[in-house]
Amino acid sequence: MTFKINIKSMKHQFYKSTGISLITGSILIIITMVLHPSGGSIEKIISISNSITITHSLAILSLPVILFGFYGLTNKLLNPWRTSILAFIIMVFGLIAAMFAALVNGLTLPYFLGQYADKISQNSSVLKPIMAYSFAINKPLDYIFIVGCCLAIMLYSWIIIRSHKFPKWIGYFGVLLIFLSIIGAITGFVFMSLIGFRVFVFSLAGWILSSGLSLTLSKEH
Repeated sequence: MTFKINIKSMKHQFYKSTGISLITGSILIIITMVLHPSGGSIEKIISISNSITITHSLAILSLPVILFGFYGLTNKLLNPWRTSILAFIIMVFGLIAAMFAALVNGLTLPYFLGQYADKISQNSSVLKPIMAYSFAINKPLDYIFIVGCCLAIMLYSWIIIRSHKFPKWIGYFGVLLIFLSIIGAITGFVFMSLIGFRVFVFSLAGWILSSGLSLTLSKEH
């Protein structure tokens, strides 16, 4: 009897800690997007390089925190089909893409351009193609992040709706998020713009925050 109680207590603490990770991660990405500066010319990127570096470093920091939270969510939502594991794997791919996007445009590019702060005009013919190439790499990485998150949330939401482990409104919230994302893609909504990306990330953070709160308050039966 004591052994069973200890197992339940350990699981409860595990879900609580991973739920707190989801909450913390969602807050971190909200702060990141609020502070995220808009890009621009080479001169502007160099002038705000510290701000760019700080915000993208914060974004990278939030990723393992969020991933640990999703690990707990995956375990909580395990079903006979083990669909939540598939959702977790897809989410991992999406978050890895986000990490590389933040690394390239948020850390590497400002550092590289900063080396030419005093000789931009002499090297503009080289720096502009490099900056364009950096943005070209960033774009597909952002798409992988967005699509990966959407697919993972769709699977998690489907499990939540079909099970009784979480409030069903969280599942319907996820379905609504995916539906609006699809409508946005069909109607030409620009997810890659700063405003478009903020809208998506804020919506994603809202779903993660809701899941984290439910995971923190959940009990192992």
